[in-house]
Amino acid sequence: MDFELTEEQHAFAQTARDFAQAEFAPQAAQWDAEGVFPRESIAKAGELGFCGLYAPERIGGLALPRLDATLVFEEMAAIDPSTTAFITIHNMATWMLGTWGGDAVRERWGAALTSGAQLASYCLTEPGAGSDAASLKTRATLQGGEYVIDGAKAFISGAGATDVLVLMARTGDAGSGAGGISAFAVPADAPGIAYGKKEHKMGWNSQPTRTISFDNVRIPASHLLGREGAGFKIAMKGLDGGRINIATCSVGAAQGALGAAQHYLHERKQFGKPLAGFQALQFKLADMATELVAARQMVRLAAAKLDAGARDASTYCAMAKRFATDAGFTVCNEALQLHGGYGYIREYPLERLVRDTRVHQILEGTNEIMRVIIARRMLEGDAPDAIR
Repeated sequence: MDFELTEEQHAFAQTARDFAQAEFAPQAAQWDAEGVFPRESIAKAGELGFCGLYAPERIGGLALPRLDATLVFEEMAAIDPSTTAFITIHNMATWMLGTWGGDAVRERWGAALTSGAQLASYCLTEPGAGSDAASLKTRATLQGGEYVIDGAKAFISGAGATDVLVLMARTGDAGSGAGGISAFAVPADAPGIAYGKKEHKMGWNSQPTRTISFDNVRIPASHLLGREGAGFKIAMKGLDGGRINIATCSVGAAQGALGAAQHYLHERKQFGKPLAGFQALQFKLADMATELVAARQMVRLAAAKLDAGARDASTYCAMAKRFATDAGFTVCNEALQLHGGYGYIREYPLERLVRDTRVHQILEGTNEIMRVIIARRMLEGDAPDAIR
């Protein structure tokens, strides 16, 4: 088992680090304070391939392993978890469109999405269907050569500012459960789509979050992704990668916070010596670093499992998401504590990192749902050694 990165992987990470320092660092605080969605900066990320990291080559993606994608996302999230998190969601939606979309869909949106010229939102959650995603009620009815969509989605990242919606809707009857859900590519400006108010959030302020309503929205039948009834499986495959992505954003934010804390402990003096000289604070820093490294390795293990198509990949994605988002938030919060009162003011990045990482424990499946997934796998009759 080799834990060392290749020269090419180091180069990818360095490119992402340099980009984030040049493009995100000077503006991230302003984007957060003013609620600016930085489309121009995201497009610049697209020029480097960061908007189609693991999307298929046939639509212009780099088709990288998920492990390599985590290296890029981690470096960017160390500077701006909010903007990076949106880029990860866009990557997930772009991969889904490029993997399951037909020729018409790929030709219309593929290259534009992987280049960052256009952006995508992922639409699964509904006002009454959060953790229980299989209970969604948005409906798509086939009428001739078109699907007619009616319903509503909630907490959609980028809503109102993106160009295409990767939408999960029910095509089966009310009792069909997960097997009655299908996936679609929907133009974000299609007649009948209405966007709610921009939500005022604790964090993630550089990306808009809105509800979306669909009233007699008509799309060509060719905009179906995969086959009818396969939407829930497609959504869950997307979420396996999405959970790794958001876990990676937590690791990146924690790395940024830890670096800031290291610098501050050397710079700040109390009682006649630097804070770095106090053993209690040294121990705190050591624990933070240990938790961060453990989270990073768990995320990379899950990514390697997903790349290998392992049977237990979903379980490891859930474990990585649960552990890394909890640990990442804790490290950011402890880094703020080490800064004392300065950590609480906006002159320093700590309060933003804390706010931006808190939602990671909720989205892409709450950490409580991650525990359900892990426990079910461990208790399956044919899996006595499920976790080894």
